[in-house]
Amino acid sequence: IDLQTSKKVVAMSVEQARKMNLRMAIAVVDVSGDLVYFEKMDGTQVASVAIAQDKARSAVRFKRPTRAMQDVLAAGGAGVRFLALQGAVPVEGGLPLVIGGKIVGAVGASGGTSEQDGQVAKAGADSVK
Repeated sequence: IDLQTSKKVVAMSVEQARKMNLRMAIAVVDVSGDLVYFEKMDGTQVASVAIAQDKARSAVRFKRPTRAMQDVLAAGGAGVRFLALQGAVPVEGGLPLVIGGKIVGAVGASGGTSEQDGQVAKAGADSVK
């Protein structure tokens, strides 16, 4: 994912966060999980800086929304395996970015509830479909 597209993803996520009256940290990573672009809205909780980046890395490295891992974990049973996987963040708010049917990176958002984080990340991810 290039810088220009990453900025677009973050801009759409920030717009959604503002509509929801949230203060968020939003990260975009490339296919290897390296940070491409990051913004932290004024007043965002400090912990959200690392959490947003971790959610994005988890989404791209495991090639699935972090919500999918959260759901499997919540179901119990074998789902607890996600707790043992290095880099897995089973909390909603991380989404792979798909362009032309190919994963090109991921977006991660943090600063609200996990559901709110997911809505903000989705606004960014939807901007590149």
